[in-house]
This record gives sequence, C-alpha cells and structure tokens, in this order.
Amino acid sequence: MENSFLTVKNYLTELKHSIISENEEDGVFVIDNEEEGIKNMVIVCDDPILIMEQAIFEVKKDDVNIFKALLQKNEDIIHGAFALDQTGKKVIFRDTLQTENLDLNELEGSLKSLTLLLSEYCNEILEFAS
Repeated sequence: MENSFLTVKNYLTELKHSIISENEEDGVFVIDNEEEGIKNMVIVCDDPILIMEQAIFEVKKDDVNIFKALLQKNEDIIHGAFALDQTGKKVIFRDTLQTENLDLNELEGSLKSLTLLLSEYCNEILEFAS
C-alpha cells in the first residue's frame, strides 16, 4: 500500500477538496471546500493516525453556557467533536482516523459530518462567536 500521505491526497482530490498547501515531509495538508463549510482545514497524516482540525470560532468570553452547549452537541455529532485548541481561545472541530485501513468512504464521512454539523448548528455557532 502506498504511504498514507499519498492515499489521503488522492482521496481529497477525488472528493473535490482544494488542497491549498501541502508538506509531505511533515504530512500536512490545508484544504478548502467552502461549499461544504471547510476553510483552511488542517489535515495531518501522522501514522498510525490522521488528524483533521477545522477552526470554528474564537471564544470572546469564558461562558460556561457556551462550553456546556458545545459539549452537549458533541453527543449528536456523527464523527469528530468540538474541542478547544491549546490556547483555550479557539473552538475547533477535530476528528481522528486510523490510517492503516483508511478508505475514501471513511474520510468522506468525517468531512460530511462537519458539513452537517455546521448546517444544523450554524445559528448557535454565530451566536457563540458574537
């Protein structure tokens, strides 16, 4: 089997996501598909896992109700989850997949999960971000 970086690149191309930048040495892609709600998503191929992170919004104020609502929404998300970045200031969508058996449908399912989440939850996200 070819390396996971090339496999993922082929899948992203087949799924019609724009690869904005790539670094094979670091195993990193940045992709866009604005029609799907994806903008500057970072995908890291770090065998044995693939990490996908999409910034959603910046936290303006520490509000327990926002964090509680996001955690409750995590229960409904098919693949991935809301998380805070290392600074604690940005809410991100994050998903991890195993690269060993990764296939096109699995990657597509994770990406579509984000699209569905954004379409269902956009009003709340906009409110949280303001």
